[in-house]
Amino acid sequence: MSVTHNQPIQLHGFNNLTKTLSFNMYDICYTKTAEERDAYIAYIDEQYNADRLTAILSTVSDMIGAHILNIAKQDYDPQGASVTILVSEGPVEHVVKEGQLDTEDAEEPLPQVVLAHLDKSHITVHTYPEYHPDDGISTFRADIDVSTCGEISPLKALNYLIQSFDTDIMTLDYRVRGFTRDITGRKLFIDHGISSIQNYIADDIKSMYDMIDVNVYQENVFHTKCKLRKFDLDNYLFGNTKEMLSPEEREIIAQKLHMEMDEIFYGKNMQP
Repeated sequence: MSVTHNQPIQLHGFNNLTKTLSFNMYDICYTKTAEERDAYIAYIDEQYNADRLTAILSTVSDMIGAHILNIAKQDYDPQGASVTILVSEGPVEHVVKEGQLDTEDAEEPLPQVVLAHLDKSHITVHTYPEYHPDDGISTFRADIDVSTCGEISPLKALNYLIQSFDTDIMTLDYRVRGFTRDITGRKLFIDHGISSIQNYIADDIKSMYDMIDVNVYQENVFHTKCKLRKFDLDNYLFGNTKEMLSPEEREIIAQKLHMEMDEIFYGKNMQP
């Protein structure tokens, strides 16, 4: 049974498919001194702290039509942040259990209700500021996972996620797991048409990146890597401009930055 984007599917019971989008982004910067490196890490920590990441993920929840049940967030010392959001496909109804007070006017659902009945989807983000101790290369990575079950799809928020970060390299993974059944009892291992994650990326974004796919269609596993095409050295210098550097320095720094991006993009060390 083939499935297209617009073909309605009549299901037997609940849609049990799990759809997971993993979005990994990398921002790369050259910091000439230890002071510049520390300032860059501090800037990233402020730019992508737990509160801002929570706002981004809350918007993602709205875009995919999910309802937020619980938010856990944490800023780390010396750097980094994590946010986990528990979501459901449908709205939350308050339930009063024996021995509990009436919570009809409460603003949030009871934790017991969330954990017992509605923990079927989640969105998480973790950040990883990192730097090379000698070469002056600093790298910021954010890992976002949007996992849903039912009919809501994380792919609806992909363009928003890309635009929410300054991204030089992206690694995107999408997988549909499990199965559901149509009204005849026939198993469905995917409920929408897809040949590539690139199908869901806006044309103006795709024009900015070189992209390669590694897909396993029979397993409903899709993988796309993206590397920014345009390179302007000024966009990668923190605390300096290329006019402040000698031609020799510019060439050396540019080579280091290109090497860093190529190694992340191809997933292997390319140093001689």
